[in-house]
Amino acid sequence: MADVLERLGYQIDFPEAQTCCGQPAFNSGFWEEARGVARHFLDTFEGDGPIVVPSGSCSAMCSHHYADLFQDDPAQMARVKAISSRVYEFSRFLTEVVQVDDLGASFPHTVTYHDSCHALRELKIKAGPRQLLSKVRGLTLKEMDAAEECCGFGGTFSVKFPNVSGGMAQTKLDSILRTGASHIVSIDSSCLMQLQGVISRQELPLKTIHLAEVLASR
Repeated sequence: MADVLERLGYQIDFPEAQTCCGQPAFNSGFWEEARGVARHFLDTFEGDGPIVVPSGSCSAMCSHHYADLFQDDPAQMARVKAISSRVYEFSRFLTEVVQVDDLGASFPHTVTYHDSCHALRELKIKAGPRQLLSKVRGLTLKEMDAAEECCGFGGTFSVKFPNVSGGMAQTKLDSILRTGASHIVSIDSSCLMQLQGVISRQELPLKTIHLAEVLASR
């Protein structure tokens, strides 16, 4: 992601103090622990300029659910509003802020795109990543019939309900295999990790890759 943004002329600042956004604790009901992590995020990223995130789920947490955590704390809510307006998922930053879709990338493979739940349902991101992929030289995009279905990860959901999670992942992979694609592209590494786990165990002829890696390819 940094390579792509630097090619576009942006100077990248990576605060080394940054940690998790707090979503795992938030989703598990540990809101006080999530607030502690969120406060650290607010402290670390306080300032100006866009905060570009290579994850739909993390972006949704920062821009949508920090308000849930601090709704009874006016002082923190002011900081949350200032931060949330600066948070952009990577593909959205490219298409809506930079307003570019051709990054000069080359990736001579057939790929299929997986819509992650947070990106699709909370951030309403659907067309942007596909538009970016359409401009990549040599790339062929084959849509799967279950593109919008969950991969089954859901953070701690996959730990608490492994059989359900595994069944969902298998349904998704069956759909992917029908496309004949060699690569699965997404904007959430958590989804790619879930699918790669099944791919590796079954030794399937597939690879997972983040959209940023495709766009950085030459």
